Amino acid sequence: MSANETGIPGKQAPTPEGAAGAITRPEDAISRIAGGVRELLLAIGEDPSREGLRDTPDRVAKMYLEIFSGLYEDPRDHLKKQFSADQHGGMVLVKDIRFQSTCEHHLLPVLGRAHVAYLPEGGRLTGLSKLARVVEGYARRPQLQERLTDQIVQAMVEVLKPKAVLVVVEAEHMCMSLRGVRSPGATTVTTGFYGLWADDAQARQEVMALMRD
Repeated sequence: MSANETGIPGKQAPTPEGAAGAITRPEDAISRIAGGVRELLLAIGEDPSREGLRDTPDRVAKMYLEIFSGLYEDPRDHLKKQFSADQHGGMVLVKDIRFQSTCEHHLLPVLGRAHVAYLPEGGRLTGLSKLARVVEGYARRPQLQERLTDQIVQAMVEVLKPKAVLVVVEAEHMCMSLRGVRSPGATTVTTGFYGLWADDAQARQEVMALMRD
């Protein structure tokens, strides 16, 4: 298992590459993607007009628009649904948020899970499902795992303004499993942290231990 740690010292929030918000979907997206798939089939020597491939370009176009749907939303919006009536001050941790993403280098799947924890400020909370929706929103883009980790942290810092955030992402990359080194089962681990858990290594390790349980 390899690890790539991205620490955010003190009150500094991460500034990951790539737009954190939404972009506009091109009106001709389906026809352009389908045209590109037809060219790909021709380039590998296939016949896109044969029965088995005749509808493949349109199917692939619709699939890509689904798996990249996170481009057309701002995942931070999910965190704007907040409540503080109960004034909860302890840690909130959601483990094993399953996600599917796409490696932007080879456009192959990335299958993983995220563990997301935060320490509320002033009792300010968000729904547990909203954390999963943030993970999904950023995962459904052409991604790097390191960027995905940082974008989740960044969104929580910007919208919830918590005392601390800790995100751990574990994933298997099909670009390592199916090609190149061909190492199925290899797992990449990335971490991002903010606030008190960036400053206090012992406290950070305690939270990470809960994530591993």
